[in-house]
Amino acid sequence: MHIAVFCGASLPRNTRFVDAARELGRAIAEGGHTLIYGGSNLGLMGVLSGEALRCGGRVVGVIPTLFSEDIIRSQAVTELVRVGSMAGRKDYIIRHSDAFIALPGGIGTLDEVFEVVVANQLQMVDGQRVIDGSYRLRPMTLLNLDGYYNPLLAQLDAMRSEGLLRADVGLRVASSVGEIIKHLAADAAEIL
Repeated sequence: MHIAVFCGASLPRNTRFVDAARELGRAIAEGGHTLIYGGSNLGLMGVLSGEALRCGGRVVGVIPTLFSEDIIRSQAVTELVRVGSMAGRKDYIIRHSDAFIALPGGIGTLDEVFEVVVANQLQMVDGQRVIDGSYRLRPMTLLNLDGYYNPLLAQLDAMRSEGLLRADVGLRVASSVGEIIKHLAADAAEIL
């Protein structure tokens, strides 16, 4: 499977988030999956991709050309995809991924999460709506380590209770990397 992981280019204060990024990178590589991510070697992105590479995994970094050429060339990845914008990066990652994971992150991570959720809600593939009933939700899993996403989940529950969010938009919550790996195994079986 091609697994997109959204996370920040900064290191969080909570070192358990760093450990989780390392564990997830290792699990993706050892599972024979391809990691697709935002292309940075900084912060959680760097921890995640570095561990996947160290464990022999295939890592695709997607980086906008708005970053300097020195930064772009410094990324240690199996494949580097250059895109014209941040929106282009999201579009590429969404089009080329089977499943999505969000580690604890900032506003950019939330933007990416909601882009996937909206695509699921509208049943869109490659920018086009699927109207023949064949759409397969591509799961978006939040790693809610130490309750990081609890405030967001409370807001989503409020939206659902008001009828402003559909029941199934492919959003899942996991409290550990081990739980994410179980979800991915089930997803891989469904794809085959």
